[in-house]
Amino acid sequence: MIEKDVIIIGGGAAGFFAAINIAEQNPELKVAILEKGKEGLQKVKISGGGRCNVTHAEFIPQELVQNYPRGEKELLGPFHQFMTGDTIDWFEKRGVALKIEDDGRMFPVSNSSQTIVDCFLNEAKRHKVDVLYNQNVSQIASKTQFEGFEIQTKDDTYRCKKLVIATGSNPKIWNLLEGLGHTILQPVPSLFTFDINDERIKDIPGVVAQNVEIKVLETNLYSEGPLLITHVGMSAPAILKLSAFGAIEFAKRNYKFEIEINFIKQTFEDCLDILKALKHDLAKKTVFKSTQFDLPKRLWQKLVVASSMHEETRWADLNKQQLENLASQLTQAIFKVEGKSTFKDEFVTAGGIDLKEINFKTFESKLYKNLYFAGEVLNIDAITGGFNFQNAWTGAYIVAKSISK
Repeated sequence: MIEKDVIIIGGGAAGFFAAINIAEQNPELKVAILEKGKEGLQKVKISGGGRCNVTHAEFIPQELVQNYPRGEKELLGPFHQFMTGDTIDWFEKRGVALKIEDDGRMFPVSNSSQTIVDCFLNEAKRHKVDVLYNQNVSQIASKTQFEGFEIQTKDDTYRCKKLVIATGSNPKIWNLLEGLGHTILQPVPSLFTFDINDERIKDIPGVVAQNVEIKVLETNLYSEGPLLITHVGMSAPAILKLSAFGAIEFAKRNYKFEIEINFIKQTFEDCLDILKALKHDLAKKTVFKSTQFDLPKRLWQKLVVASSMHEETRWADLNKQQLENLASQLTQAIFKVEGKSTFKDEFVTAGGIDLKEINFKTFESKLYKNLYFAGEVLNIDAITGGFNFQNAWTGAYIVAKSISK
């Protein structure tokens, strides 16, 4: 039987952040992390293409919460306690400087996630946090006789007064928590790209339309931003944002639905007027070769061909129907989505512990005293860009503050 004051299950971002802050704020407490793998912080290591997208340069809580399809309402209070500025400050005090990229994402200046991993491992060591690997938890029991918890792994039994669950999207732990009476909302993927098989985007992977508007038909889901054409369909922020906000809806539809794309952010009527003027101004030129609206050339050519024109068709020869076809392809192009692909290695899920069962002033369970949660084990998830990590830091910090008191 191994006794600790605080046990944290899960050696990822939230687990390490909670452990370090507890041990630092109250050095009297004996703190241990139980990690099922042979090393921890795996998601930190691969995030942001191995650079670790630590947070996002958004400094107003009301604005920050809008990046969380699940958790928006609940995180507003916590973000007033600990948010982006505090994250930057926390890392800088420990020798890790962060930088802001043009799109608002923040990375270590070193451009390497290893900097973050090393920082956590060093801090854990410095504050005497016991990090125990290969500890696959098989049972969690609440023990009233000593007002704490008993945790069973393959080789050992642990006891603690306070327990923190920071296991991310882990079905096995969710099952154990369900056994304790917590409600788990069925997890579904939340960040993914769209699989689309369509002549208009065939053979042009790598093409980026800088600013599009996308609507999902038969829903009120909408997004805007850059769109990337890939070997299997579409990706980039405009798509990933939809995948996060539509995660539950898309799962219900088995990832088969239709989207309408406005490639130029103009109305059909305005676009038609511009095309009519171009018919006059560029009369002798071929439509195929005179790219308009700042669109990538290869995409423009695909949309022209899709509007029932030949590569030799001149502006002067366009009839009313062809002009309308082109205006329609530019402003209301319909594409069939036929499936999804995981976005890089950043596998994020919607689902987890029902937020109604958590006190967001402390991140403590409303069902059990001294049981706390941080990170993605809760039904909180965000769009891509450092927001999922910010949720982990905020929750873990507030847990630490509650426990170390």
